[in-house]
This record gives sequence, C-alpha cells and structure tokens, in this order.
Amino acid sequence: MMISVILISLVLFLLGAQFLKLQWKSHGLPPGPTPLPIIGSMWWINFRADHGSLKKLAKVYGNISTLWLGHKPVVVLYGFQAVKNGLTTNSEDISGRLQSYAFNKMAKGKGILVSNGLTWKQQRHFGIGALRKLGMGNKGMERGIQTEAHYLVEFFRDKDGRAVDPSFPIVHAVSNVICAVVFGHRFSLEDENFRQLIEAHNCLVAFGNSHFYYLSEVFPWVAEHLPGPAQKAWFSCDFLRSFIRQEIKSHRERHIIDEPEDFIDFYLDQIEKTKNNPNSTFDEDNMVQSVFDLFLGGSETTATTLRWALLYMVAYPDIQEKVQKELDAVLSPSHLICYEDRKKLPYTNAVVHEIMRFSSIVLITIPREAMKDTTLLGYRLPKGTVIMVNIDSTLFDPAYWETPHQFNPGHFLDKDGNFVTREAFLAFSTGHRVCLGEVLARMELFIIFCSLLRTFKFTPPEGVKEVNTDFIFGSTMKPHPYKLCAVLR
Repeated sequence: MMISVILISLVLFLLGAQFLKLQWKSHGLPPGPTPLPIIGSMWWINFRADHGSLKKLAKVYGNISTLWLGHKPVVVLYGFQAVKNGLTTNSEDISGRLQSYAFNKMAKGKGILVSNGLTWKQQRHFGIGALRKLGMGNKGMERGIQTEAHYLVEFFRDKDGRAVDPSFPIVHAVSNVICAVVFGHRFSLEDENFRQLIEAHNCLVAFGNSHFYYLSEVFPWVAEHLPGPAQKAWFSCDFLRSFIRQEIKSHRERHIIDEPEDFIDFYLDQIEKTKNNPNSTFDEDNMVQSVFDLFLGGSETTATTLRWALLYMVAYPDIQEKVQKELDAVLSPSHLICYEDRKKLPYTNAVVHEIMRFSSIVLITIPREAMKDTTLLGYRLPKGTVIMVNIDSTLFDPAYWETPHQFNPGHFLDKDGNFVTREAFLAFSTGHRVCLGEVLARMELFIIFCSLLRTFKFTPPEGVKEVNTDFIFGSTMKPHPYKLCAVLR
C-alpha cells in the first residue's frame, strides 16, 4: 500500500513539474491553449488540425498562436497577412524542417522535402536546376504533358459517354508526367508495378494527416511497435524506395556520362562530378530520397486538383460552357494546347486558378522549424520552434476575396475581363520553402484541363440530382468518390 502511495505521489510530482515547465517555456511565445503534460495542447483541437479547429484557434487566440505537440511548441499562422509576413520576414531563419519521428522514418534527413542545412540547400538547388534543364517551364516538358493529356482524352473517348470514376486515369496521367521526368519513361495503365506504386503512394497520403499521424508523433514507441496505419505507411515507404533503387540500377547499367535524359541521369553525373568534394551531399541515398520527394510532391497535389476541376465543371455547367465557348473562339480544332495559350484565354485561366483556390487541397504546409533564435511577427521564437502554416486560411480570407466561400472565377478577372493575379493566392506557399514544382503543376493543370474541356462536355450520371462538393479530410483535401459522363462535343 505504501509503495503504491509513493509511486502515485511520484507520478503526480513529475506531472506537476512538467506542467510548470511547460508554463515557463510558454513565456514569450504567442498565446494558445494551456499545454498539459505528455499530450501538450493538441487536445484542444481534438488531435485534428482541420478547417474548423484552426479557425476557432485563430478566433480565440489571434492569427498567430501556439499549440504544443507533447513538449514541443508549434506556432500556427492563420490568414493572409500573418502567413505572408511570417514566411517572408526572416524567411531563412524559419526555413528548417521539423525532424519528427514520422519525417525521420520517411526520409532520414535526406532529399529535398524534409531535409535541412547543407543537404537541403544542395539537393534543392540541384533539383531546380535539373528540372529546368529537363524543360520545366518550356517546350521540353510541355510535350510530355501534352502526351499524357492525349492519353487521358483517349481514355474518356473509349468510355463513349458512360459513367466512369476519373480518379485512377487522372492519377495515372499526372504520375506519368513526373515518371517521365525522373525515370525517363511512362507506365501503361495495366502495369502492375505502377499500380502498386500508386497504392503505396496513396497509403502514405492517407496516413499523412490522420489521427494516427499525430499520435505517432506524440507516442512514437507505440507507432514503432504496434501494427496499424503507421506500419503500413513505413512499408509503403520501403516499397517506393525499393522501386526507385531498381530504376537507378537500370540507369547505371545503360548510363552514358554527360548525356543525361532524365533526373536520375543528371544525378548520376552530379555524383561523379562531386565525388572528390568532401562537402558534397550527392550520394545514392540522397538520390533515392530526392526522386521519392519529386514523385510524391509531383503527383498527389496535381491529380487531386484535377479531380476537383472535373467535379466543379459538373457542378457548375454554366462555367463549363463559358470555358468551352472561349476555347472554341480562340483555338482552332487542330491546335495543340500549350501553356502559352493561357495569355489568350483569360476566363479559362481564371477558372483554373479558382479551382486551385476553392479546392484548397493543402490545408497545412509541411511544418517548418526555426533554425536559430528569431523573431516572428513580434514574438521571440527559440531555435527548434515548429511553425505550422495554414495556407487554406489565405485562400478564404474574407479581407482579400470578395466571395471567399463561392466558386467565383471573377476573383481573377478585372472589370474588362482580363486575367489578374491576386496577392492572397498562396496555393504554392511562399518564402524559402516555396514549392519547387510550381511551374510544372501550373503547366499540367492548364494543358490537361483545357484538353479535356475542349473535347468533352462533363455531366453527372443519369439519375444523379445533386453533386457532392464536400471534401474528405486528409493530408490533401480530396473530393468524395464520384462518377461522371464525358460526352463528346
């Protein structure tokens, strides 16, 4: 009995000591819910950083607030002004990535997306350069996108107007664009390896913003030892890396130095060029992770946005019709759609941008971390503070959008019908960690969207009276599964 009392007293003392320590560490940070021992203050948002909970957090504590993930402070930026100023003032100071349990399992500090320091600088700089040499932003990469747009058009044409779920063919088309860039070849729709690749990719995405992800960060030993979604995610990581290593092996066998045809070729040349540089981070592990990052970042977001694009065209047939009238008036039937056409198609360009804004598929960007003691919007942040950026809040900020909760292409048009950019359009983030594939994503969305809309009229299946435009919460905000009919125009 006495031992039990002593143990309980010891536990209560330790919990009390941690509680007081958290209160002391909170001093000087932005306001937020009271952190509790072990679980921090994620309880306040029910371990779910979704639209409603972050809006409530901002309403109670302001556009910069603090949540605690266990004993680690997480500063949350909400609304356009806070996000823009927060990410562009002292941008380099907060350009780090949180080296959390899940990120370490996924990347081990390698690659582009979640690396830091010299590794991140070298890998990102090389990645941008290689993508540009491979044609990002010009005719080189455009041809690959036009090829995938053609295959997607043929897929719908073969369905002859019958109801079909567009998800997999869209994922296939978008993934093949990045596969052509990194691997140098595309995969057929029937390829079993490719299907397994997509399934592994989908498993990782599903895990990304689930309750299990947050719990694995607070209690990593549970995720490490108990079967469940975390173990499935790590298995998917291993499968993807194994797939990439096999591609690298094939490239090595046929690679001709200084005659690169894809990202892996460029990387193999870079390893050779820097092999005697003691500061080089170019090795096979970083190559595998960089390819992993490009595949993950270059397929999921664009494919999900295109799924929303077709759903919105079904939901708003009047807008679909206006896009098609503009396409018919400006482009000849034989014209191969290219990215430059956006300058002649202001309404269509506005619709594409409104799709990106309204679908707002990335609620929170990958968390950043203060690389040293710094200042953020007037608050002193100690080194290691995590910064969580609510990008969604910039795209729906009522101070910067006339009708934020309506699908309105007019947000990107002036009174004369000319396309206009909007400063609050931060769909690709900003600052040092801005999306390196932004240009590629914009090219894909525009070319594939226009190719489909010029060829087909998209309608709901027979008997469907109402189109469901609600989202499924996750690391990207997906539409509910749906079917549509692609009727030849």
